Amino acid sequence: MEHSNSDTFVPSVLVGVITPYQPEDRTREYLDELAFLADTNEIRPVKRFVQRMESPNSTTYVGEGKLQEIREYIATFNSAAKLGCESPIELVIFDDELSPRQLRNIEKALNSQQPTANSQRPIRVIDRTILILEIFLRRAQTSYAKTQVEMAHLQYMLPRLTRMWSHLDRQRGGGGTNRGTGETQIEADKRIINNRIALLREDLKRIDRQMATQRQNRGKMVRVALVGYTNVGKSTIMNLLSKSDVFAENKLFATLDTTVRKVTIDNLPFLLSDTVGFIRKLPHNLVESFKSTLDEVREADLLIHVVDISHPNFEEQYEVVEQTINELLQKDHRIEESDPWNEAHSAGGGKYRAKNQKRTIVERPEEIVIFNKIDAFTYTPQQEDDLLPPSRENISLEELQRTWMAKLNGPHGESGNTSNVVFISARNKTNIDELRDIIYSRVKAIHIKRYPYNDFLFQRYDSV
Repeated sequence: MEHSNSDTFVPSVLVGVITPYQPEDRTREYLDELAFLADTNEIRPVKRFVQRMESPNSTTYVGEGKLQEIREYIATFNSAAKLGCESPIELVIFDDELSPRQLRNIEKALNSQQPTANSQRPIRVIDRTILILEIFLRRAQTSYAKTQVEMAHLQYMLPRLTRMWSHLDRQRGGGGTNRGTGETQIEADKRIINNRIALLREDLKRIDRQMATQRQNRGKMVRVALVGYTNVGKSTIMNLLSKSDVFAENKLFATLDTTVRKVTIDNLPFLLSDTVGFIRKLPHNLVESFKSTLDEVREADLLIHVVDISHPNFEEQYEVVEQTINELLQKDHRIEESDPWNEAHSAGGGKYRAKNQKRTIVERPEEIVIFNKIDAFTYTPQQEDDLLPPSRENISLEELQRTWMAKLNGPHGESGNTSNVVFISARNKTNIDELRDIIYSRVKAIHIKRYPYNDFLFQRYDSV
């Protein structure tokens, strides 16, 4: 059983699968993260269900027997909750994105054979994608972020409207005896949503142009971007370096809007941006909607990749962010040569888009890796009589430091005697001076190369 400190949180059930491609330990970790996402959205997971399968069922995600087990548990829990005047379970969350067909079948199965005496609302089924979208909807503060999230949310909901309006019959149109069948409620709603998406897309294009202009007008300063998995401490590091008060909280996606601050280390000013955190299985629509926000990553001169080394699987989080960055650095550019056939047929949408576009890989910016939260790092020494290879839990911080120092200071990012990695505790301000020195050296090298006649780098007082 899982509990939250707040009695106002909505009880829920989490569901995941174990497959040959997703072993049990990874599934358990994904469900831990799903529980954290639920907690961020004021949802209280009370039970987890896991099933071993070759692959998720294309019709119901899990087997019929597991769905029946979930339904029986919910019925038992809700009967006890009713006697104890507690909130019943009305929400089931799946760890992967569900198709419209899966959503419809799962809801039908979970809401069948419900006792009429309970008179409770139907069980709602959501997936990891909609949970993340709802968190973004709750946390969006600026009109720009709200526009981005609304568009992603509508794009997700558009193919899933059928199950929302299945109870409605066709509307009749016209008058007299020659009335036509009109249009269904689902068709009307799809038209409304498509019109809304078109308006939001135009708003985002306009905002994209404005933000691109703002980035071009920032003067001759090196641009540095903080990137990393969600909830690794980027905003806390931003506050330490810029001496500002960017909102920081121990919640997923605490920061949605990109914050840019002018930072000066010693005699060197540069621009530092704090971007939205990444996460595994990040909805594609969100990545597309947050294009301008993530352009800070594309146009940065230096990336500072923040990693939570206290997390049991920080290596996978590191790889997720690196993979996402590589995807962001791939841009679509239209072919300049005129092709009337392509121009005539590409107007209809993405079907012929590949014929009229090519993909260009943008050069990757330099990168520094910060391993944060060393104050929260723990490990269990391996027993002397244990002959098995040491697992992640048996590796000390010193061993990890040697491993990653050797890995990241190699040919991948050689920069003289400057290290590409530093281990810190932003909360306890451990090794912050070392971090400043590394950033200073890297930014200074970029600045001198790009702006050789710029007078920002005045003579240091201690060198006179």
